[in-house]
Amino acid sequence: MIESEKVKKILYGGDYNPEQWPEEIWEEDMRLFKLAHIDVVTLNVFSWAALQPDETTYDFSKLDKIMELVKKNGLKVCLATSTAAHPAWMARKYPDILRTGNNGMKRKFGSRHNSCPNSPTYRKYSVALAEKLAERYKDYDNIVAWHISNEYGGECYCENCEKTFRVWLRKKYKTIEELNRVWNTSFWGHTMYDWEDVVLPDLRSEEFSQDGRPRTNFQGISLDYRRFNSDSMLECFTLERDAVKKYTPDIPVTTNLMGCYQPLDYQKWGKELDFVSWDSYPAFGAEFYHNAMCHDVMRGLKQGKPYALMEQTPSVSNWHTYCALKRPGVMRLLSYQALAHGSDTVMFFQMRRSIGACEKYHGAVIDHVGTENTRVFREISALGAELEKLGDTTLGARSNAKVAIVFDWDNWWASSLSAGPSDAINYYDEVYQYYRTLSQLHIPVDMISVEDDISNYKLVIAPLLYMCKDGFDEKIRQFVKLGGTFLTTYFSGYVEDHDLVITGGYPGRLKDILGIWVEESDAVPVEDIGIHHTFGYEGETYPAEIICDLLHLEGAESLGNYDNDFYAGMPAVTKNHFGEGNAYYVATRSDEAFYRKLFTQIAAECGLESFVDANPEVLVETTLRENAKGRFLFLLNHGEKTAEVTLKMGGTDLLGGKKYEDGAVVALEAKGVAVLELS
Repeated sequence: MIESEKVKKILYGGDYNPEQWPEEIWEEDMRLFKLAHIDVVTLNVFSWAALQPDETTYDFSKLDKIMELVKKNGLKVCLATSTAAHPAWMARKYPDILRTGNNGMKRKFGSRHNSCPNSPTYRKYSVALAEKLAERYKDYDNIVAWHISNEYGGECYCENCEKTFRVWLRKKYKTIEELNRVWNTSFWGHTMYDWEDVVLPDLRSEEFSQDGRPRTNFQGISLDYRRFNSDSMLECFTLERDAVKKYTPDIPVTTNLMGCYQPLDYQKWGKELDFVSWDSYPAFGAEFYHNAMCHDVMRGLKQGKPYALMEQTPSVSNWHTYCALKRPGVMRLLSYQALAHGSDTVMFFQMRRSIGACEKYHGAVIDHVGTENTRVFREISALGAELEKLGDTTLGARSNAKVAIVFDWDNWWASSLSAGPSDAINYYDEVYQYYRTLSQLHIPVDMISVEDDISNYKLVIAPLLYMCKDGFDEKIRQFVKLGGTFLTTYFSGYVEDHDLVITGGYPGRLKDILGIWVEESDAVPVEDIGIHHTFGYEGETYPAEIICDLLHLEGAESLGNYDNDFYAGMPAVTKNHFGEGNAYYVATRSDEAFYRKLFTQIAAECGLESFVDANPEVLVETTLRENAKGRFLFLLNHGEKTAEVTLKMGGTDLLGGKKYEDGAVVALEAKGVAVLELS
């Protein structure tokens, strides 16, 4: 949330690049923005080349004109620092600024995200530019946020990074002996005698590609490099953040994240942002739960505080194989999905469609025709009018979920780097399966990190908790002892923070909580799913997929057993009474019907309530947000036909004005939205 006295409503606007256009176009843009109810623009995202034509010269003349124009027209500004693409002269004069790929190939000038995060040149000039921008525009009272760089991402494997990686490791592990221990370098005679022996884990050393999947000979080394790469870019962000804070300490600072983006540990980043913002670009035809989960992951980065939707396309994205249009009503629907999950802004990329390069066919508020006479502009204007009507009613509203799903970047990295037991193991997909089921049952969910407080939840789910970090088992142990319910899955509890196996039997530190011992794990070939590998649960048969853990009961009870192979009759689903609570273990992957059955029962046991009664097959999404003004139930129909839900509590639709009593049926047209202020 952009917490500022300057913000009185849901901010509505997006990325504006007037520097790409002659000045006579600017005034026409101002007219069109007013028609569309646009009230905020993100400026200066990729202007470094224009602002700094050489080492010592800065030219802010065009940006000055733009800043004055938008201020005169009553627009608020999210001001970017332009540092996501360095100027050509910098690459020519200081080649250390250029990234090196994991194949050892040094890149040339071009594209974006091409700056080495550990280049002294990049850090020097990017911070200097950020500071000069803040000093110059510090007195503009319409700046509501700073936007540092843009969509940080990728990685670098250059000499700068190798040297800095050694410094990072020395700071983390202190001695070469400890480094050898955590990396288990006695394997294959990889003992390091000196810090200079450390090399990057690229395709020239430890890593390789197998069937298109990144693999590594030393998981600990590759895991630490991913941590280091994320930390390196985060340090670039904090250096610029501190530079602008020197002159504008009261203006909040962010950078636009990218949802469930694997290369960067956003939970670490969230601690350094004043507010979280992200760019939402769901693929055409993708299940809406994917985008919903990304929204909830973003909200979770600041312990449930509202965030900002910084970018979405008004109509079409340009990078998909088939760039399908957003159908009528979908832009509005996805905008309200963002608000439903915790956003206090609705913003777009881009405001006016570019005429050249790779984004010239990416959607925009103002199309190449340059007028208001387009379907997209009419939809944008109608939504803008609705958001003006809502005003500040939902600003700052938060979720009060009683279920949490643990989402951890180290687990994501480590499980994807694992050499076995199956290439089909996919951390994101496993988390998504659980999130999707709870969403279908209309049970609200928070996406949390292993560091977050879990004491206020009734149910905590940690799918594929391959890495059980130091202290997390004790947090779960106390949670369950005091009456909480915990659930985890196959391939959990195997390793500690450095990807070293915890000996004494799987699931390691979780054994006593779960009351089981996993002796072996059998990988299920894709062609055998649901045929040769099944299990029984509550009188029904379900497929066993990806992995079948062969486990023994050590205090737990079996709720369902395998049907096939030499482990027929062994437990596939278990429940352990531990203290005042319960711990569940699902020893395999299964289908939608199983998860729905399981969580219907667990929800009843935990006293979890949904907001509405609806068939889980109905494609209606529900969320509840609360602030000092009230409780707001969002209903979103992602289906292609009218759908009905039955309210458990009545209220008034803030968009349509209709009042509903307790138990009333709400009929939502295809792609329809209702925002009910509950009685």
